[in-house]
Amino acid sequence: MGFLKEFKDFAMRGNLVDLAVGFVMGAAFGKVTNAFINGVVMPFVGLIQGKDLSDWKLVLKPAETGADGKEIAEVAVQYGTFISVTIEFIIVAFVMFLVVKAMNAAKKKEAEAPAPPPAPSNEEKLLAEIRDLLKK
Repeated sequence: MGFLKEFKDFAMRGNLVDLAVGFVMGAAFGKVTNAFINGVVMPFVGLIQGKDLSDWKLVLKPAETGADGKEIAEVAVQYGTFISVTIEFIIVAFVMFLVVKAMNAAKKKEAEAPAPPPAPSNEEKLLAEIRDLLKK
């Protein structure tokens, strides 16, 4: 029973739950970013050549029909897809940088708030009374 209790304590600890929430949010953010890149950014980038960025490729060997009549697929380097994914990565990395920067700024503001000075101890109060009496 101790093992199960220890696992429950581990699983319910704040860090693990936060990690799970972050993972789910990251997956959802990835879908939003992917839709933004493919639906908004890439059409403008595609205007450069007049075709969709995912169609950009370097054909090494064109498609052909073999001697037995079977179609042999082309061999191509899909550099358009690579550019698209690279742009998506840069956007996600930049947004994560902004989120971390905002969180660090919020933590810094919390840390900058000075703690109130501790109340004087009984000895300090007694010594202050003696000092005040000696001044008279």
